[in-house]
Amino acid sequence: MRQSRLLMSTMREEPAEAEALSHQWLLRGGYIRQIAAGIYAHLPLGWRVLRKIESIIREEMDASGAQELHMPAIQPADLWKVSGRYDVYGPELIRLHDRHGREFVLGPTHEEVITSIVRQEISSYRKLPVNLYQIQTKFRDERRPRFGLLRGREFLMKDAYSFDRDWEGLDASYRNMYDTYERIFKRCGLAFRAVEADAGSIGGQGETHEFMALADIGEDTVVACGACSYAANLERAEAAVGAGAEPASRKPTVRSGSHSSRSLFIRRTLKASRN
Repeated sequence: MRQSRLLMSTMREEPAEAEALSHQWLLRGGYIRQIAAGIYAHLPLGWRVLRKIESIIREEMDASGAQELHMPAIQPADLWKVSGRYDVYGPELIRLHDRHGREFVLGPTHEEVITSIVRQEISSYRKLPVNLYQIQTKFRDERRPRFGLLRGREFLMKDAYSFDRDWEGLDASYRNMYDTYERIFKRCGLAFRAVEADAGSIGGQGETHEFMALADIGEDTVVACGACSYAANLERAEAAVGAGAEPASRKPTVRSGSHSSRSLFIRRTLKASRN
């Protein structure tokens, strides 16, 4: 398409409402436009970038053996009540009723729905393992949406869910996804680090990692050991002083990080979590 016909309005001045540098660039470059607090439209250039990132994710996820599906954004509230997360999510969970008074939620994530689907479709362990993923819109009623696409109320997320026969199979699936996420981040050209993390409301046992895009602005802090490969979210970090070690020599390196895969357009957690 000729540039003369492209819908691309740039801004000369820095937008007053944009705190983060990435937010300023996206607005000034004509990639996004704010519709409401935490809700953005992707203009043609921004949508094209987003699609390119999606293609990288799909290529790597398909190569890992995962299968893509698409689940509804609106979910029955009963599924969330059965899982026990209806109250755990609190006010971030957007609730609504249809004309018949039945309660639904706008999905902030899809553990409840995918579990319901697999329970209906897979009746034998012989059909396992299976890894299912989607790239779909999510909704979270953030208390204070800011930093542009880094903390929005409506955003696009890639979420994947594996189902395995046993713990050994789960370990293999976990490592497969860990390696896949590393390839995705490298292909996107991001400076990143996988760190130990708290699973939070997702829950689970064993290892949990977050892939942090290292940045000067963000909401989480990465703590890394200068003498080994240990790194963790500050909320999850543990410290130990070995025998004979000088406390001053064991000071950690503290680095700010954008929570999870906060690249230009992918917002939420690319988290390999043992659920």
